[in-house]
Amino acid sequence: MARQIRSIQDVVEGQLCTGCGACAAVEANRFEMRDTLDFCRRPFVKEEAVAENGQGLQSCPGYALAHDKDLADADIQSDLTAGWGPVLDVWEGYATDPDVRFKGSSGGAATALSVFAIEKGGLSGVLHTKANDEIAYLNETTISLTKEQLIAASGSRYSPSSPCEGLADLKSLPGPAAFVGKPCDVAALSKARKLDAEIDKKIGISIGFFCAGTPSTNGTLKLLQKSGISDPKNLQSLRFRGNGWPGLWTADYTDQEGLSNTVQMTYAESWGFLQKYRQWRCYICPDHTAEFADISVGDPWYRAVEPGEAGKSLIVARTKAGRDFILKAAAEGYITLETNEAALLPASQPNLLKTRGSLWARLIVLRILGAASPEYSGFKMVRYWWHDLSLRNKMQSFFETGKRVFRKNLHKRVKIAAWSPDERPQNDD
Repeated sequence: MARQIRSIQDVVEGQLCTGCGACAAVEANRFEMRDTLDFCRRPFVKEEAVAENGQGLQSCPGYALAHDKDLADADIQSDLTAGWGPVLDVWEGYATDPDVRFKGSSGGAATALSVFAIEKGGLSGVLHTKANDEIAYLNETTISLTKEQLIAASGSRYSPSSPCEGLADLKSLPGPAAFVGKPCDVAALSKARKLDAEIDKKIGISIGFFCAGTPSTNGTLKLLQKSGISDPKNLQSLRFRGNGWPGLWTADYTDQEGLSNTVQMTYAESWGFLQKYRQWRCYICPDHTAEFADISVGDPWYRAVEPGEAGKSLIVARTKAGRDFILKAAAEGYITLETNEAALLPASQPNLLKTRGSLWARLIVLRILGAASPEYSGFKMVRYWWHDLSLRNKMQSFFETGKRVFRKNLHKRVKIAAWSPDERPQNDD
């Protein structure tokens, strides 16, 4: 029998939390986001907190997610809707500024669109994530007001982040802002906007980036150890991607002799290590391409990347506001748009329909075994389970989930503890 979800604590202890931070924004008198070692960032109840009023749960994308946009809009590519959400246009392009293009994880489109937002797009700032100024392997939520700040924060961060915790801070800006985040973050944003009119009027455009899941802080620390950085306090800077396409995982640190050193590994090597540390909710996510954003961006993986090739981005307009924003940015010279072809989206992410199909079976197993299960509406999972999965894949979608329920204690309430960088990472089991 499926477990009932009645509070944010139920979401967290049922391992359905995405760590987005929306509950901490809409119920700021009750929740605050804090780091954990193995469960990414999580909301904790403040001392002398007021009672939970339900708005946090209403804004939570980890517990419930529904497509309620008009997917019958004439501008939407109807053949893509079932598997990819609302899609108006798909371009391959890149940031026109060569510095932005080089430092970005692919073609720098998200950064270029953010710079346009504050320079020519009429927006007051950009709410997003950047590396922590004091602890390089952690992230922090920030509002950037200049091009220089945005470029300094460019590049993917494959580690826990909570950009929605900063939504309340947007109220201090003189006008609307842009928002940049993971698919779950922009989904949370869309829910929070319906609850809080002040937040809603402070969002000018939302930009989401493709995501395969969020690894825990413990995963990052283990990768640093594997790379020879035994004490994370010696870390000076950490890039997960960028400075080329797809870019290298790059850690700058000070060794025991006080000398500066750098260690690098390929994107495939670093992600291959980190992905086993992804939080559970990412395994049962229906949206990896930011279907709830105005604009989503990712890598055009439909072809192999040539060595030394300049970065390219896949740029998806999901709303009319998003399309207009992209076209204005291109007209002002912030981004260069090349191929406009909707088929580039499924070609660049060929496994995601199978992932959506597998999700149908995973949710069934969770409910049967008494684990917490999210409520999804508008995601066409059954058709892809039938048509895109082999018989072997179908069976695995059931049995592998059953094993994970017990291996990850999904059938139990898991107590989550806050973690400080002063604590050392635990040993693997």
